[in-house]
Amino acid sequence: MFALLLAAQSGFAAPVTLPIYTAYCEPEASAIEISESGHSVWSDPKQSFNWYGKLSRGTLNVTVRAAISGGESATYQMDVAGKAYRRDVTGGDVEFGPYQIRKDGFYRLRLSGRRKSGDNFGAVQAISLTGTSLINSHFNLKERRNSASVHLKYPTPADGKIDAFYAEIKADTDPVATYYMACGFQRGYFGIQVNSKTERRVIFSIWDSGNEAVDRNKVADDDRVRLVAKGDGVFSGDFGNEGTGGHSHLKYQWKTGDRHRFLVTAKPEGTHTTYAGYYYFNDRRAWGLISSWRAPKDGRYLGGLYSFVENFWGDNGQVLRQAKFGNQWVRDNGVWREITDATFSCDATGRARDRIDFDSGTAGRDFWLSNGGFLMAKHVYGDPLVRKPVGKPPMVPPDLLP
Repeated sequence: MFALLLAAQSGFAAPVTLPIYTAYCEPEASAIEISESGHSVWSDPKQSFNWYGKLSRGTLNVTVRAAISGGESATYQMDVAGKAYRRDVTGGDVEFGPYQIRKDGFYRLRLSGRRKSGDNFGAVQAISLTGTSLINSHFNLKERRNSASVHLKYPTPADGKIDAFYAEIKADTDPVATYYMACGFQRGYFGIQVNSKTERRVIFSIWDSGNEAVDRNKVADDDRVRLVAKGDGVFSGDFGNEGTGGHSHLKYQWKTGDRHRFLVTAKPEGTHTTYAGYYYFNDRRAWGLISSWRAPKDGRYLGGLYSFVENFWGDNGQVLRQAKFGNQWVRDNGVWREITDATFSCDATGRARDRIDFDSGTAGRDFWLSNGGFLMAKHVYGDPLVRKPVGKPPMVPPDLLP
């Protein structure tokens, strides 16, 4: 019988049930529809269901619950910690194991189909785990399979007049559905995104005034941000569902391993502020405008500065995303000042400990952030970080500054 996850406490190991909707399809994330209704059918022997979690040293047994059409059969294989077992399946519960977990850490539980008598391998509903390796174990049971978003929060003086924020990103990995955001502030965000295997974007967006969270059609005219200008080839439009506002992006094949430079400026004008986002194009060694927006009911300088790494689709939330963030500077009262300290933060998925494979740190003159990958972490929410200073203000053309 399948039991819901109970907290693993010292001295015993509670059984763990992992629903199908917590699995990942590999090697092609979209090849099998992972169903939240309780089962998923698959027919391609090259694709597999994969669960990831933290286990302790000990023994592990795995039971697969599957439904197969009457009279049909299949052979399943379950791989864990370098050991594979095969079982013939006609439906119901099928047991695999025992597996020996020789050290604490994250492990992949891989279910594949080896033989089928019909058109498919049947419908997998869940797997159940038992054994001493479940003491102090951890698995995510939520339908949301995205890795936890992680942030760097930068200190800014409450009485500052910051009219420019400069930062750099070096992406170490580039899975689809990744957003590396360099320059976040109280009114918007600016960074680079991987949208598909063939499409990448540079994104700059500004929030409306007011409290509408979903539908921009409900935002009053005097609360809407207005496009002032945009660069060649830049798309501009609306966004919603995370607050509302004005969105802009440029389809641009930025490269992993390069350093990408970003500049946000703010020009307060009475009760409005004009925000602009500039990106440095490495291939032509020149700055270019992405877009600028006039934000109502504002009149402020830049504040609430931060950077982040986001996995915005859950299909490949098991994959490692990592980037370095460095050379952060602000221009305050006309003087450039370097930011060398930050506070590590994460979203609700991380704070609730649904996912624990996220981390941060410093590497010389850079901070770094990572999520996914099911790696052991050293840092937790709220940890302070300090990087080595660069000591030289950015080379920004004067005509870009307010």
